[in-house]
Amino acid sequence: MKQLPWLHPERVAKLEAALAQRILVIDGAMGTMIQRHELQEADYRGERFARGYDALFAADGHAHGDGCGCEAHDQRGNNDLLTLTRPDIIRSIHADYLQAGADLIETNTFNSTSISLADYRLQHLVYELNREGAALARAACDEAEAKDPAKPRFVIGVLGPTSRTASLSPDVNRPGFRATSFDELAEAYREATRGLIDGGSDVLMVETIFDTLNAKAALFAIEEEFDARGARLPVLISGTITDASGRTLSGQTAEAFWYSLRHARPLSIGLNCALGAKDLRAHVDVLAQVADTYVSTHPNAGLPNAFGGYDETPDDMAEVLQEFAEAGLLNLVGGCCGTTPDHIRAIAEAVRGVPPRQLPQLEAAA
Repeated sequence: MKQLPWLHPERVAKLEAALAQRILVIDGAMGTMIQRHELQEADYRGERFARGYDALFAADGHAHGDGCGCEAHDQRGNNDLLTLTRPDIIRSIHADYLQAGADLIETNTFNSTSISLADYRLQHLVYELNREGAALARAACDEAEAKDPAKPRFVIGVLGPTSRTASLSPDVNRPGFRATSFDELAEAYREATRGLIDGGSDVLMVETIFDTLNAKAALFAIEEEFDARGARLPVLISGTITDASGRTLSGQTAEAFWYSLRHARPLSIGLNCALGAKDLRAHVDVLAQVADTYVSTHPNAGLPNAFGGYDETPDDMAEVLQEFAEAGLLNLVGGCCGTTPDHIRAIAEAVRGVPPRQLPQLEAAA
């Protein structure tokens, strides 16, 4: 890995200073907040994509009709598209989380890779969605910081896991089959990375990692983009423990996950999603012991109930995560699925004044 200068050295200095002083708060769920608006197909399409077929496919680089196989797909549920069609909603969600006490705001780009957007036939929008997603978060953070310059706010450019896995076959009858490849993933991640950087991200986060090989492709792509620019941003890594086995979907424990990705020299390593905070406790503890970098967690508001909702209240989550903090496990904390500004407000209050985890001085192996 090349020693490159920081792309925004003044922002990195502010971030490092803040991490040295206190536990920083990441925002909560985007999807949970979008669901409250009860949006319909027309909301997702907006004016730009109201015409459906023609507008959706006008810029994807090939002619349509004549049996090409393309169809106008429903866009309802494509939350990332709202960055372009309802930026007012996305901006207001960012502002609500900032007002609740978040130090870092995640871009609305979890599915903004060509692989995931293929489900909606919108691969041609990858760069634009990432650039504009970062720009919306940047504007919200700048506005909040202008009101309180003593509390800097930071944009996390989010790279989600994609809808495919490089390590496992989706077909139980063909264990050797893969629905994607390392090169395909790297190409998709690099395109998204370019947009996130150009839109004004302060850091990049490869998050909700269920397959470490996917994450390696993302980190490879990020480094390629940094090399091309001759400068870099800090990178955060966050995996997901999928069930009570305490492992990622591709079979790694939290410790193995860290050692597989340590070479990337991330600013932080952490866990998010899948489980509630209580069930993540042991695994975050492991990371806190072995990682010589900052540790983060942004768990779900418990496990989903029979209706797909989340039952942990802001006070429930805050109490559990306060114990994490007091045990010296955390440098960054926030919320994932089911969390709201009320959750983030309670978490921010719970960790306020609690010293951040000190990075361990690990002895080199003989």
